Amino acid sequence: MKLYYHPVSTVSRPVLLLAADEGIALEHELVDLFTGAHLKPDFTAVNPSQQVPVLEDGEFRLTESSAILKYLAEKTGSAAYPRDLQKRARVNEVMDWFNTGLYRDLGYGLVYPQVLPNHKREDPAVQKANLAWSRDRARRWLGILDQEIIGDRKYLCGNELSIADDQGICMLTLGEVAHLDYAPWPKVSRWIATMKARPNWGKVNEGFYTYFVAPYKDAAFEGL
Repeated sequence: MKLYYHPVSTVSRPVLLLAADEGIALEHELVDLFTGAHLKPDFTAVNPSQQVPVLEDGEFRLTESSAILKYLAEKTGSAAYPRDLQKRARVNEVMDWFNTGLYRDLGYGLVYPQVLPNHKREDPAVQKANLAWSRDRARRWLGILDQEIIGDRKYLCGNELSIADDQGICMLTLGEVAHLDYAPWPKVSRWIATMKARPNWGKVNEGFYTYFVAPYKDAAFEGL
């Protein structure tokens, strides 16, 4: 199987985490987002949406991170995607919640407009209003994550690791680029620490910290 990816990609990193944890052999094809390789005709032929990750398994191709995680977990029989119908439905629910809720406002609303030029609003007043609006919504999602989704659980869907954790932790740690402080949400902070203590975290995320977090270490950002 071949994975088209980039190490800083928030949605590539969960796939890399799962593969590392499960020992899934993948041929890695780097698509350099920093040079615009994802916009070139050769990659557009692979994914017309011009995004990573993309998984190829023979003639079969998948282009969405959530779908790739589920496919790989199902294909390998990973316990991170439980067979029990209701447990699996809970994992699906939490993954959808991150994609349609928290990541939309925290990632695309608050972080990306401050670090990626193509996401920044040209009018300073519009930029300021967008960040304020997104901050308020991100704080609400974090409160739900803290109290309702994590609560007293070790992981997002219970006391066993799932692919929802792989997805969610990469979306939350995107905030490290903009120095976001999750201390007001202690259960979120506890879960982040648990995930980052896992054996493969450092290896999988070395590129993320080197090429995306480190360059902004002295920059000033609007926080939470």
